Amino acid sequence: MEIREKISADVKAAMIAKDSAKLGALRMLQAAIKNREIEVRPEAITADDVMAVLKKLVKQRKESIDQFQQAGRQDLVDQESAELKVLEVYLPAQMGREQIEALVTEVIAALGAKTVKDMGPVMKEVIAKSGGTADNKIVSEVIKSKLA
Repeated sequence: MEIREKISADVKAAMIAKDSAKLGALRMLQAAIKNREIEVRPEAITADDVMAVLKKLVKQRKESIDQFQQAGRQDLVDQESAELKVLEVYLPAQMGREQIEALVTEVIAALGAKTVKDMGPVMKEVIAKSGGTADNKIVSEVIKSKLA
């Protein structure tokens, strides 16, 4: 089942279950996907586009949670956390830190990277090889520590 079909099915299930929090998060996701679809016209939206939208929304939620925690707004932290939990269901399983470190080590050896100046090509290659299953923030941290 394509991810958009799964989201539509989950929207219907949330309506039937009267789960307003999940329904709101899923409708927000559908709206973001629809906006992306309009942006890429006349080409059709791809699964990669949908995944990019999903990752962007997850990243926004994580950043919002950090900001709301700093501001002491626990009510908003709870709301964003609930939305994040709904969105993360649609992401592919994320790589662990150990797997990321192994991949970074492999790419650094393959590219012959020596300094932090070589971070860009290494980052690009790691992201391509991971297929979007590695958290870019962790990848960046690992590359910096290995090249420092």
